[in-house]
Amino acid sequence: MEHEHKKHQNNMEHKNHSGYEEHSEHLKHLQHSNHSDHTGHAHHIKDFKRRFFISTILTIPVLLLSEMIQKWFGFEITIPYQKWILLGLSSFIYFYGGYPFLKGLVNELKNKQPGMMTLIGTAISVAFFYSAFTVVSGFGKDFFWELATLIDVMLLGHWIEAKSVLGASRALEELVKIIPTTAHLIKDGDIVDVPVSQLKKGDIVLVKPGEKIPSDGVVIEGESYVTSSRL
Repeated sequence: MEHEHKKHQNNMEHKNHSGYEEHSEHLKHLQHSNHSDHTGHAHHIKDFKRRFFISTILTIPVLLLSEMIQKWFGFEITIPYQKWILLGLSSFIYFYGGYPFLKGLVNELKNKQPGMMTLIGTAISVAFFYSAFTVVSGFGKDFFWELATLIDVMLLGHWIEAKSVLGASRALEELVKIIPTTAHLIKDGDIVDVPVSQLKKGDIVLVKPGEKIPSDGVVIEGESYVTSSRL
């Protein structure tokens, strides 16, 4: 707000103002929680990124040694203990790359709230243990390449999701910074600074140059310019 002071009459209904108050308090609460959560989100991003790249690198030999992939692309690679090597590579991908989903599966079942982690954890577990059975017993066809690529895709998705959550968290924290917390209330000829949450319909508020307008209302005295991008 620039130039002259402006008197501003609060014209907000009490119930609407209560919603504003609750929204402001909620955002401020989120500011503190988001600040402490940034470290956690950053850790999740690094963890998913690391697991994704390591699992993807190990997926390459799994794909090259898989009979189905060789049949589709018309090449053949045969090495000693091929099935057991596939089992070893897939075991690492399952336990290392799939750890976040297996952990989530356990937590969701403990809380009796099965969700996405339960679905993913169940899918990769069935694929792994059935494929391991085919290697040990010699019966059936394995799903090692399907297992590995599923884990890679899920890790990539959760890595992107974690980055999005962190970005949204930071954007929300910036939004909280622009919310005014106090207002200059004109009462009995005096100017008293009060929390925005105490404003009620009919109050007259002084908005000084450079300040943000604390609530909805109408201008009853004074002239100035308002930059909407700073509201």
